[in-house]
Amino acid sequence: MVAAFQRKAHKVKTINLFRLVVLSFVVMALADVGSAQNSRGRSAAKPQPTLLSALPTSDTVALIKLRRVLDEALPKLMSDNPAKLAEINAQIEQFKSRTGIDPRAFTELALGMRYSYPAPGITKIATVGLAQGNFNANAIVAAGKVAASGKYREEKYQGRSIYVFTIDQQMRILGLLDLRIRELAVSPLTANTLALGDRDSVRGAIDASRSSRRANAELIALASQDPNAIMGFGGNISPTLLQNLRIGNESIANDLAAVRQVYGSIGMTDKNVEMLAAARTANPSSARSLGDTIEGLRAFGALFTNRMPAAKGALAKSALGNLKVTLQGSDLQIRTTVAQAEVGPLLRGF
Repeated sequence: MVAAFQRKAHKVKTINLFRLVVLSFVVMALADVGSAQNSRGRSAAKPQPTLLSALPTSDTVALIKLRRVLDEALPKLMSDNPAKLAEINAQIEQFKSRTGIDPRAFTELALGMRYSYPAPGITKIATVGLAQGNFNANAIVAAGKVAASGKYREEKYQGRSIYVFTIDQQMRILGLLDLRIRELAVSPLTANTLALGDRDSVRGAIDASRSSRRANAELIALASQDPNAIMGFGGNISPTLLQNLRIGNESIANDLAAVRQVYGSIGMTDKNVEMLAAARTANPSSARSLGDTIEGLRAFGALFTNRMPAAKGALAKSALGNLKVTLQGSDLQIRTTVAQAEVGPLLRGF
């Protein structure tokens, strides 16, 4: 979710999202978790219009119920650690004071990511965020001007104003992730919707808002399969992206070469956190082969849980014990459930 506030597209040698989907979650502690009771295969119904529909053409899309994350998920996960929860709230206030943007005013955050490959082994990611909520977008921009103390410039594009704020500081977003923000471009698209990101990405969002054609229909369907999820995502996987993962194991690399898309969702029940991570492959045979690889990795990963730090090891054991691998045609779906009480201790170190 913090990618919406990143500086200009940066170099990435390994795409961690994809590894999370098909590899690491089997052998590592699963700090990110989600819900997929209603997931479907290729016959999924056409998604209803959401904030995702307003994104420009993207390679990956994600929708985060930001208010639920802040008001529901974090308090539950931090229930036994009020000091950490207070720290997170303080970091939110610090972000607000430096940018004029209060994440708690947003109900949803839609992210759209585009990949480019300027050189062998190099992937650049350009991200735009659309934030929607019960606020006045122009008032948010005005607050940002005050917070920036004059360190901003205004540009005109397609009849709209883009405000580019010079932050150039290391900031801790939501108390969980450190991010160096150099410039943040912001443009009101409607009275209660903001586009955020680098300048070029925000321009793309403005172009999309002026077009009657809505992009990303297939990715939106993948990301929206569970309407009750806190977060859902869907992404395309290109051969170049796979090459840049630099997977050393030839057998695993061959299985992953058949993956065309990834998707999943994150959510919470009263006591648990659950996750769906899925890969859509070229054909059912490829899905079965990848499933066999995942099953092998699960057995292999169980050997290392005792070597992990206590909190991470407990979470990994629970995740592996509850992990279920299923096939739906050409889709490989991986689900797991862990107790909220097992996730909270892992967040203390962030």
